[in-house]
Amino acid sequence: MSSPDPLGERIAANIRELRAARALTQQQLAKLAGLPRATWQHLESGGANPTVSVLHKVALALQISVEELISPPRAACRFYAAGTLPVKSRGPVTIARLLPDAIPGVMIERMELPPRSAMAGVPHTDGTREYLTCESGELGLTVAGEKWTLRRGDVVVFRGDQKHGYSNAGAKAAVGYSVVLLATGT
Repeated sequence: MSSPDPLGERIAANIRELRAARALTQQQLAKLAGLPRATWQHLESGGANPTVSVLHKVALALQISVEELISPPRAACRFYAAGTLPVKSRGPVTIARLLPDAIPGVMIERMELPPRSAMAGVPHTDGTREYLTCESGELGLTVAGEKWTLRRGDVVVFRGDQKHGYSNAGAKAAVGYSVVLLATGT
């Protein structure tokens, strides 16, 4: 028994996805392409070995290029299972990245502070802004000697280039999100 043709499978997947996106039947697209419905069905099954002429007709019917028809399908989205993004600990505090891809000049992290814990912040480059919001519990923030207590939904915006720290004086865990907009060098 021969193994499936990866190119045929790729073409079939692309045709099925494009047809579904256009909400058309195999019969409708076969007619637009000037092909028998059985040929279209065979193309979508992955078992076809179409000629260049057939590929050209299919591409025209789908209003795409032949290159797009034979290219690997574009992923509409990527899924990252829980626990697959980096998590680090700084003392008792757990810090998790929220986004798998880096955004230049931006850091977004989730911080979980156990009861009665604290963590010193790391001052960033001059001109950096930090946004801190509380999701649950009570999150303490100290910046340049000033103190705030954040509760669910509260936000503090501060210069991230100065001495700062986070704390949880409560009896249950506190969770907050930090968005840091790094200053760009001139």
